Amino acid sequence: MFDSLRARLYRLGFNLFPAYRRTGGRVTYIAPDWQEIRIKLPHTWRTRNYVGTTFGGSMYAATDPFHMMMLLKTLGDEYTVWDKEAEIRFKKPGTETLYARFTMTDQELDAIRAELDREGTDSIDRHYTVDLVDAEGTVHASIRKTVYVTTDRSKRA
Repeated sequence: MFDSLRARLYRLGFNLFPAYRRTGGRVTYIAPDWQEIRIKLPHTWRTRNYVGTTFGGSMYAATDPFHMMMLLKTLGDEYTVWDKEAEIRFKKPGTETLYARFTMTDQELDAIRAELDREGTDSIDRHYTVDLVDAEGTVHASIRKTVYVTTDRSKRA
């Protein structure tokens, strides 16, 4: 129950944090184990561009922090995680509310730990893609993030 409350407080914190709030996006769900996050990006006067579609900067910014945050929360303090690069591909103009669902599986987390446990591996880059979709599931943009992960072996048990 405490983890569930903590996840709800993080959701509230994201939605009130000025840098995220200005993206126009809203976090609608954070799983207690941080392995799923859902957001929505309403099509409003604040997120519309000159031609009346959802501003690409809002699309990107609303999805920006979540893969890094998920890894920070699920891997633990002995790992350092940074966003390294990003790419966005626009597929269809957004004229309605868009949604994104981020997931991080146990298999992915185990693969990261295993790769960093190998002798001679100091850091790795992981690639993640999330789609911004409308209510019918039509993809409007795909965002691909590269996340850098390293470990401080002295902090590991």
